[in-house]
Amino acid sequence: MKVLLGVSNKHVHLSEEDYKILFNDMPIEKVKDLVQPGQFASNLFVDVKTEAGELKHLRVLGPIRSYTQVELAKTDSFKLKINPPVRESGNLEGASQVTLVGPNGEVTKECAILANRHIHVNEAIRKEYGLVGVEKVKVVMPGEKGAIFDNVYLKDAEPAAFEFHIDTDDANATLAKTGDYVEVIVD
Repeated sequence: MKVLLGVSNKHVHLSEEDYKILFNDMPIEKVKDLVQPGQFASNLFVDVKTEAGELKHLRVLGPIRSYTQVELAKTDSFKLKINPPVRESGNLEGASQVTLVGPNGEVTKECAILANRHIHVNEAIRKEYGLVGVEKVKVVMPGEKGAIFDNVYLKDAEPAAFEFHIDTDDANATLAKTGDYVEVIVD
């Protein structure tokens, strides 16, 4: 079966509390809808720093969440000199500590991760594609630098669009881009 590919660049999700510290009363406004229903790229940006390095201008994605999370590619982590773990979004166990810098304040917390490769699904998508009871799949990346990605998790959400998410390191390694279609293999 084919699935739409979405490549995630480094970005930030904010909790209400941290949003208020970083941006005070600045409104979070939608610049562009993302493929996942209700998700959007916002008008807001933060810098992310450690004692050893800094990444400028990371986009804040909306809507506001119940947790703050910085999603990086491994290459991004080298500049910060941190070693964030691979985690599902929202699982911040062992996350690397960083400082988020906004126009009105700073927040320091353990919130930097490398997002695991995942495919967004819901119950209807699982039924349509025969994925009921499946936790992980493989994904074949076509092309001149094609590869097979193992340990691709199915991420349940309601609502959801059937989309495969990888970071920029995985995309660059396979010459893939957002909007490509790739093949899912169920073992």
